[in-house]
Amino acid sequence: MKTKIYITGSSGFIGFHVAKKLLDKGFKVHGFDSMDNYYDVNLKKSRFNILKKYKNFFFKKGSVENKKIINKSIINFKPKIIIHLAAQAGVRYSIDNPEAYLNSNIVGTFNIIQIAKKINVKHLIIASSSSVYGANTKFPFKEIDKTDLQISFYAATKKSTEILAHSYSALWKLPITMLRFFTVYGPWGRPDMAYFKFTKNILDGKKINIYNNGKMYRDYTYIDDVVNGIYKLLNKVPKLKQKKSFRNDSLSPVAPFRIFNIGNTKKVYLLDFINTLERELDKKAIKNKMPMQKGDVQSTLSNTRLLKEIINYNPSTSYRFGIKKFIDWYKAYYKKN
Repeated sequence: MKTKIYITGSSGFIGFHVAKKLLDKGFKVHGFDSMDNYYDVNLKKSRFNILKKYKNFFFKKGSVENKKIINKSIINFKPKIIIHLAAQAGVRYSIDNPEAYLNSNIVGTFNIIQIAKKINVKHLIIASSSSVYGANTKFPFKEIDKTDLQISFYAATKKSTEILAHSYSALWKLPITMLRFFTVYGPWGRPDMAYFKFTKNILDGKKINIYNNGKMYRDYTYIDDVVNGIYKLLNKVPKLKQKKSFRNDSLSPVAPFRIFNIGNTKKVYLLDFINTLERELDKKAIKNKMPMQKGDVQSTLSNTRLLKEIINYNPSTSYRFGIKKFIDWYKAYYKKN
């Protein structure tokens, strides 16, 4: 019998793809999502409608900060693995709405950690973010680098969840893996992300806002590479550190707790990314170059050597191919020609 897996944020971008992969593999999956209106609820419903066709998919609507609802749902399902992907996303939105991040990201994650400890799950996997590296200037980012320089409230909440998770892991020997995602993109993506907004505005003949005058670099990571990484980590449960461990391992010396970067490991210049969008859309963008926004960083770049050593992680999707796949989906979904 396949392992029961509980996924929070199952109607979100990454959560949907992870749930679909596991369902295709025959797992019993229980989804949980608030279906909030941070971005187009219809897109979330479309993702959900695909998942609910699977006989092994179960679902409960609710917010992770509602302890009573999430606890009851998880206890009834009795999962062996919890993948916690629900969060209030978006760096810029966190500047104007910090309370939403405090509640969803910190209180919500604390609730998940507590219930995971109560039911003694085999493995708790929690989404973090590359934004925790903040103003670090040493590239590429490694899991063992210091992360004390967050410059957005979103990043601060993600760093806080890492600390909370480590403390519970140390206290109760709860196996926890934290995943630092690097600019995930692809079909069924989030409309609040730059590549999605660029595509919409280019097709609609509207200006696209390009911050820091385009002098930005991102480690764009295609969704399939992320999902494959998560899938391979399901049974790679962190254990208390042994004398023989991998070089530069992020495994805690006092807890069954480990951090992984999940990135593409290639730095892409923002204007090159936009040029590729223009070629695939066969339409020029109307560029509105602007100064750097609060909370933004100029560059991100992942070191994923540890993930390669543990699960032979090898991101294989170039951003040019990834953009094409996204645009194919976008045109089909929104019936653009």
